[in-house]
Amino acid sequence: MKNWAPYFSRQKRLEQIEKRLGAGEKTLILRLEHARTLVELGQKERAKDAYLKILAEDPANFDALDNLGTLVYSMGFRTAARTAFAEAANKHPDNPIGHVKLADALRENSELNPALEHYETALRLDPGLACAHQGIAYVLMEMGEEEKAMRHQELGFKNQHIFVLPYRGKIPPVNLLLLVSAAGGNIPLLHHMDDRIFSTTVVAVEYFGTSSPLPPHHVIFNAAGDADLCQTAMEQIEKIIARTTGPVINMPSAVKVTGRVNNSRRLGEIPGVVTPKTETIKRECLTPEFLSGIGFKFPLLIRRPGCHTGKFFVRIENEKDLKGAAGNLPGEELTVIEYLKTRDADGYVRKYRVMFIDGEMYPVHAAVSHDWKVHYFTADMKNNREHREEDARFLAGMPETLGLTAMGALSQIRQKLGLDYAGIDFGLNEQGEILLFEANAAMVVNPPDQDPQWDYRREPIQRVQDAIRRMLMRRVQRSY
Repeated sequence: MKNWAPYFSRQKRLEQIEKRLGAGEKTLILRLEHARTLVELGQKERAKDAYLKILAEDPANFDALDNLGTLVYSMGFRTAARTAFAEAANKHPDNPIGHVKLADALRENSELNPALEHYETALRLDPGLACAHQGIAYVLMEMGEEEKAMRHQELGFKNQHIFVLPYRGKIPPVNLLLLVSAAGGNIPLLHHMDDRIFSTTVVAVEYFGTSSPLPPHHVIFNAAGDADLCQTAMEQIEKIIARTTGPVINMPSAVKVTGRVNNSRRLGEIPGVVTPKTETIKRECLTPEFLSGIGFKFPLLIRRPGCHTGKFFVRIENEKDLKGAAGNLPGEELTVIEYLKTRDADGYVRKYRVMFIDGEMYPVHAAVSHDWKVHYFTADMKNNREHREEDARFLAGMPETLGLTAMGALSQIRQKLGLDYAGIDFGLNEQGEILLFEANAAMVVNPPDQDPQWDYRREPIQRVQDAIRRMLMRRVQRSY
């Protein structure tokens, strides 16, 4: 395969820069160009060291802070990235980009109110900044303020709905077309993509004209994953993929039927799977009499459709609690879910996550918590060695942890979903059956933080990342 000319042009430029540096030219502009060129060539560790040396001498340098944050985020160091972005925003309060980058990091960590503040600050400084409008639209959508979100969505995506990401490989790239929804509910894939292999173009599909030429692509990944939030996006994606003969990951027809109500019915037919009764109803129907009439008993769960990470998701113990909950949850429709007994004999609630990638199953985590609402980032993991050891046993021996009944049920769920990329969150009952929480494409596989206590998680997560890349390459090879 022929060499990729831009890479070798950058390599030549690096040699020229380093010759000048070696001759004693140490200007800040040249050193920043050196670090940026190292990033462009994929030499991330050297680039990181170059930025750190600049900051050791000039701690307030915006370009170094901003670029370092972006770099270490791409390397999986999310806490370090957030620290760099926070420094950039604090030391340069009049630069809107610093506020947007910090807000993006906060939003990813589900800190919506602080993220909103920084997006709003960015827009006060630059009212037309598209990336700030895009970020604030996602936050407002998660907060349930759909009307406000739509206004920012229009301002953010109307004229900026195609994003071409940098490619740093030595040989011609595999062109990946990533289709996302401007409404949110997307699979966070970019940190799994190797930019030395894939040249990625991201398209916000709601704002992409159906007659517009498709960006160059060898494979398409439908990253709109939440069926309860992305139905409009799915319709647009169906029109887009009808115009190409290229391979598609996660056909929209399969994603569309993975909403919570649909899953509770169709996956509940599988032996070894217990699904909660689930119904989405109008807000005005949220009365004890109506709920009793359609088969619900207290306690029960209520959530706003399309929300994740526990936002707008409450447990209702009795009729008195119901009235208060209705007033605190946004949206014209709410999803009511039967409460399944998930607390084990030791008093803890366990939530397992397994990914289904290209027909194979990969364990991602076993979260252990006192709270009924379990998320790995809020569970009793960081400060509890025994829980981390339990997590490690699950990652090393999923079949032994779950048992034959659950493993057989997971295999059938994978087949029923019919998705190339998906995941499932679940518990286990005393009979070893799956207690379904959710199963869909919108599952996050976060790389572990840099703290050494998470070293046991690095290889299992790497296996997931490798599986995603292998899947993409297989699809490309089959298309030739």
